Amino acid sequence: MFDYGPDEDKNKGFQVMYHSRMHNSAGGTKEYYFSNAGMLNLDTNKITPEGGDEGERSRRNGNEGKSAPEMSLSEVLKVETSANTGADPMTSLHMRNWMECVRSRKEPNAPAKVGYNHSVANIMATAALHSGKRVTFDSKKQDIVLS
Repeated sequence: MFDYGPDEDKNKGFQVMYHSRMHNSAGGTKEYYFSNAGMLNLDTNKITPEGGDEGERSRRNGNEGKSAPEMSLSEVLKVETSANTGADPMTSLHMRNWMECVRSRKEPNAPAKVGYNHSVANIMATAALHSGKRVTFDSKKQDIVLS
């Protein structure tokens, strides 16, 4: 469970719950990302309303009628590479964006701060797993704290 929001007022934040299942390779590698509006399936590269808030829970959370539209990422994103590097389409798009930004000096879709924040979340999750304790991030000291 990740709590996001200002340190001085946690009521202005939000929570993200992450689940992961590890199993044998009979089903291959799959990545599914769920939100209150639906699911992003990186196996099929499709967005669907599947798994989003429904019924009473949807009304209670203020999400009624806010389902994700069904769409394919290939309809929205185009990947062009001059050579088959064996990478998945999203990695190719990420690398292409980075290379274009190196040339143009524009900010990439995922600037360094995003990578830093992602790394902090991963380190916090690992520290919580190994210690069995609640872990917080002291934004003033830029330090991870075991509670």
